[in-house]
Amino acid sequence: LGLKKLINQMAAIHKGKSDEEVATLMVKELSARNYIPDGARDEYGLAFVREFRKATGQVVEGSHHQGLDIKVLGMGCAQCDSLEQMIMGLLTELDLPASLDHVTDIKEIAQYGVMGTPGLIINGKVVAVGKVPPRNQIKAWLMEAGQAHAAK
Repeated sequence: LGLKKLINQMAAIHKGKSDEEVATLMVKELSARNYIPDGARDEYGLAFVREFRKATGQVVEGSHHQGLDIKVLGMGCAQCDSLEQMIMGLLTELDLPASLDHVTDIKEIAQYGVMGTPGLIINGKVVAVGKVPPRNQIKAWLMEAGQAHAAK
């Protein structure tokens, strides 16, 4: 939670800083609202730096993503936030690597052809529109997508 906001706040001030400085600051700030296991802080730092560099238009080496691509579409209502939290919990429970993006811009949401929120997209496929699906259904979709991804 708060990744995009932090990136926007840091963009002008920290663009020229080293990856280590950016990672340290981002992990510190984001761990206040997100659980980051002590043993994974370095990995999270690297992921945060990649996202920061991409968002600020910098070249990112090794940025090929190795997991599921999940998007929650919604302008920040309680249902959208609940869906995002549920997905984070399920990804942790299932130990699935993924990028999870909460798209809040109405123009960007419309590009997906989704007319109701929350919306859920897994690997480019719209799987839910206008409601938060049951936890078991989301879990099944994630497991199916994870198996398909592993088979590639």
